Amino acid sequence: MAAADSNPPPAHTPAPGRDDIRRQIRRQRRALSSAAAHSASDALASQLGGTALFRRSDHIAFYLANDGEMDLTPLLERAWAMGKHCYLPVLSPAFHNRLWFAPYRPGTPLQHNRFRIPEPVIRWHEARPAWSIDLMLTPLVAFDGAGNRLGMGGGFYDRTLAYLLQRRHWRKPELIGIAYEFQKLEQLPHAAWDVPLHGVATDRALYRFRPG
Repeated sequence: MAAADSNPPPAHTPAPGRDDIRRQIRRQRRALSSAAAHSASDALASQLGGTALFRRSDHIAFYLANDGEMDLTPLLERAWAMGKHCYLPVLSPAFHNRLWFAPYRPGTPLQHNRFRIPEPVIRWHEARPAWSIDLMLTPLVAFDGAGNRLGMGGGFYDRTLAYLLQRRHWRKPELIGIAYEFQKLEQLPHAAWDVPLHGVATDRALYRFRPG
């Protein structure tokens, strides 16, 4: 009788799922000191704000940082100084779980949406659809080198931008994710409905994945 193998092969460790990645990265993001977060935000503004992509974009969608996301205030202030038209995402009451983009200027009043995230108080005829935006800066939890983006799980950006998966030659908006460098992973699990990014800007680099 053959002797039992005293050294069995190690058990396979499954790759972390989307929810596991979210929990890990969100903890890491929230653990950043205020000084480190401010330094990274300034670095991103200098790096992305000086690119040809940013300079040539007239209509730019930003976001207000939540849950440890990269703060875009320095870049937003640079855009205002350059005369850019700036916008924030708002939840549309007419289009279920999709985003429109409201003008955001210094002094624009804000109100909390149902997720307690501030958004502009506007007249709805002022809101713009995604396809009218030149450059859209999207928050994310993680990204990889193929341009896959992992968000918070609500699917708002993917539903709003789903038309980009059907129109090969549609060129707006240019989708640039915003992240800290440590949010870059080797590979992310992704689904057929995930809308890939054109690039990601971090506090250290601008990654480009596909032409806009």
